[in-house]
Amino acid sequence: MNKLTEQIEAMIEPVLDELNFELVDVEFTKEGKDRFLRVAIDKEGGVDLNDCTLASEKISEVMDAEDPIQEMYYLDIASPGAERPIKKEKDFQNAVNNPVYVSLYAPIEGAKEWLGILQSVEDDSIVMEVKEKSKKKKVTIPRNKIAKARHAVMI
Repeated sequence: MNKLTEQIEAMIEPVLDELNFELVDVEFTKEGKDRFLRVAIDKEGGVDLNDCTLASEKISEVMDAEDPIQEMYYLDIASPGAERPIKKEKDFQNAVNNPVYVSLYAPIEGAKEWLGILQSVEDDSIVMEVKEKSKKKKVTIPRNKIAKARHAVMI
């Protein structure tokens, strides 16, 4: 997470807490000539369109009052979806025994991407059960090598 998204997160998290929404992710990206501030929210039982609209209105008020983004952008509020990002310690703990996808900064056992069941979460690593051909094996991945992690839909 960069300094801008950290600043935005600090600004909008209290607003979302008041609405009983969990802030899942904040991303500021450029697509073509347009910029997007994407905010993923969730709550017990999931969010719907009305929740996203309410959150958008409240976040817009905060951002209009003290916007750290100098250029024009689109605000996009959405549910994290089935492939929800895993970023915080709580996210990793909640993902134990579930399918996850992890991409790495550097390869482990020759691979920079792993898909499998998250078995356990330690202070400095995670353990995943992955399928290699027809056999299952456990892979220990240092947390400092994880570039991105998300829930996965496995068939």
